[in-house]
Amino acid sequence: MRNEEPGVADYVRRAALAAAFVVAGCGGGGYGGGTPTTPTPGGGNTGATTINIVGDRGGQSFTPNPGTSGQDQMVNWRNGDGVVHRIVLNDGTADTGNISPGATSTAIRMPAAGANYHCTLHPGMIGSIRAASGDPPPPCTGQYC
Repeated sequence: MRNEEPGVADYVRRAALAAAFVVAGCGGGGYGGGTPTTPTPGGGNTGATTINIVGDRGGQSFTPNPGTSGQDQMVNWRNGDGVVHRIVLNDGTADTGNISPGATSTAIRMPAAGANYHCTLHPGMIGSIRAASGDPPPPCTGQYC
């Protein structure tokens, strides 16, 4: 009996089997098969207070609203909506950058007195963060009040 080299059919079967393993391992039918999201660089901060973005609903766009923050505590926003948002403090001192759906912003250090904020992409989305003492944020002035 002599050893024969594999034929073309053997190569085709092996290639098909290898391709099946690759597809199964890359989300072809199970875990992680959803649409990928792009978090803002740095992602969330686990020691920070998280405010959820729920949609373009005016003063009901964020939960909790108002949020509460300790002196110099970090706050981040998690985008639970289906579109991109960008949160900016009304006084212009902090900006999250764009937050993709499902992503969490890089944390922002809150002023001791609290703050008012809005979404620059959807100006009707407004929110506030109270100081840990329970005092309201500074009076809201300008177009986002």
